[in-house]
Amino acid sequence: MSTTDTPPTTHPQLLKWVEKAIALCKPDAVEWCDGSKQEWDRLTQKLVDGGTFTRLNPEKRPNSFLARSAPSDVARVEDRTFICSKRKDMAGPTNNWAEPREMRELLTQKFKGCMKGRTMYVIPFCMGPLDSPLAKIGIEVTDSAYVVVNMHIMAEVGTTVLKRLEDEKVGTAPKVRHGHGFFIPCLHSVGMPLEAGQEDVPWPCNDDKYIVHFPETREIMSYGSGYGGNALLGKKCLALRIASNIAREHNWMAEHMLIIGIENPEKQKSYLACAFPSACGKTNLAMIVPPKKYADEGWKTTIVGDDIAWLWPHEDGKLHAINPENGYFGVAPGTSYDTNPRAMESLRENCIFTNVALTDDGDVWWEGLTDEPPAHLIDWQGEDWTPNCGRLSSHPNSRFTAPASQCPSIDPDWRNPEGVPIDGIVFGGRRATTMPLVFQAFNWSHGVYLGATMGSEMTAAAAGTIGKVRRDPMAMLPFCGYNMGEYFGHWLDMRRHIRHLPRFFHVNWFRKDENDKFLWPGFGENMRVIEWILNRCQGHAVGHETQIGWLPYFEDFNTSGLENFSEEDFHACMKFDRAEWHAELTGQAEFFIDLYDPMPKELIYQRELITARLS
Repeated sequence: MSTTDTPPTTHPQLLKWVEKAIALCKPDAVEWCDGSKQEWDRLTQKLVDGGTFTRLNPEKRPNSFLARSAPSDVARVEDRTFICSKRKDMAGPTNNWAEPREMRELLTQKFKGCMKGRTMYVIPFCMGPLDSPLAKIGIEVTDSAYVVVNMHIMAEVGTTVLKRLEDEKVGTAPKVRHGHGFFIPCLHSVGMPLEAGQEDVPWPCNDDKYIVHFPETREIMSYGSGYGGNALLGKKCLALRIASNIAREHNWMAEHMLIIGIENPEKQKSYLACAFPSACGKTNLAMIVPPKKYADEGWKTTIVGDDIAWLWPHEDGKLHAINPENGYFGVAPGTSYDTNPRAMESLRENCIFTNVALTDDGDVWWEGLTDEPPAHLIDWQGEDWTPNCGRLSSHPNSRFTAPASQCPSIDPDWRNPEGVPIDGIVFGGRRATTMPLVFQAFNWSHGVYLGATMGSEMTAAAAGTIGKVRRDPMAMLPFCGYNMGEYFGHWLDMRRHIRHLPRFFHVNWFRKDENDKFLWPGFGENMRVIEWILNRCQGHAVGHETQIGWLPYFEDFNTSGLENFSEEDFHACMKFDRAEWHAELTGQAEFFIDLYDPMPKELIYQRELITARLS
């Protein structure tokens, strides 16, 4: 920790930018974060003293804390998230756009004096291993101690990062990192200055929120929110929206993907990168536990990352991937020892919980954690709660922030600067009909088409929405930092840079029968799908060609020991219906209309090919 009197850096551009932020925001004090345990202990105690944190029972949850946000600040604010590119068409129709100069003028007024009465924290952080060619160093300036301690978990922060940036600048560090000597400036404020004598609140924020990205200058400015996705600027803002722009220009990919490692009984290790929209089992797959049958045979699974993957063509000719994050910022409700035991083991200590309930013995609880709720809780808004009170105890978007290193299945190479080689890319959505349990794309172009058109059926009871598919290309709709039509083009172009292309697959764990019952058991049994995928990647499994892709034969799909699952059930899971696919193709065409001009016509041809095969 340091004050402005003794800034601990000689990096000229960094000093100039911080001085400019101080002059604009006018904080009462400035601290440069060093990432130490002493800093963690001091700031967490400060948050406890201020009422933002409740220290959990150290015997049940060591070194862990509960935070309750303001009810108006509980999630990402997509309608207040902007891409301020030079031209509107560069942001595309799926992003909110604002003219850069006008937005800067507006934000300058918002940030003017916004940190009065508060401390400004300067957080040097790195997304990805420092020695990775894809590593990105950012500097987040914030007036939120909550942001600082969450960043301690989610990224590498502090003195080590700052020294690397300085060494790069003076030329004493090896030139391995793209962006050598440069940093991404990230300015954040909760937007609630304090007048002299004014009492603070446990969760300061402002109803007027702006989450703004300037792709050309690689800048991020966030105002008014203290919530993770809006305030932890290394995550969605840098690692996806800004990074996707950098990736497009430098022939790599910043994707909303998990990375999972699988070792078969022959000790052969493979890695898959998987993209799923929300509520499609992403975290459960990332931390999948092999069923007893598979574990006894010697199958093992590991996790490299649960949310974001940066992928690039490696010199070995394969696509390699790193996880740029150091922690998990996961949704709590529904997480339990039944659904995700590895996640639960990751939460045993050193965690921050936000907007979950507090038990009478100083632990946390949320819906789905146990079959029976406790008789009494303090809910996420600080009120007494009982099972019959008619309210949820925890907000549906309540979160945990946990160190990735605590996951019992963390991959030995999860911090390898060279990343891990990707053998397969898997897309999927929540579809009650139409999509088979698993099928393989014919080629790279067809695989990109599957990712570009994937989505989930809406389940809300509003008139006309049930069964309607919400498209979420590559699960990147809210996170692509430029025109999504051009994003598809970048995906297609990447095949020119990879000698050994990964295979593409589409999965659907959620298909239902005529009685609205799931056809596939899911969870750990998804290992059977993964086994077929890996066998296809390695050339060990047969598939049969259909109009939509390669599907498994029953005899080549492992159903041994799967109770109450017949060959008839298998064919129900794998069925594709021409009428349903005609409707699906119509919906895909409608989605493409807004993206038509910048979208590569190769995807239009892919749709025409599928149509021709189905006719």
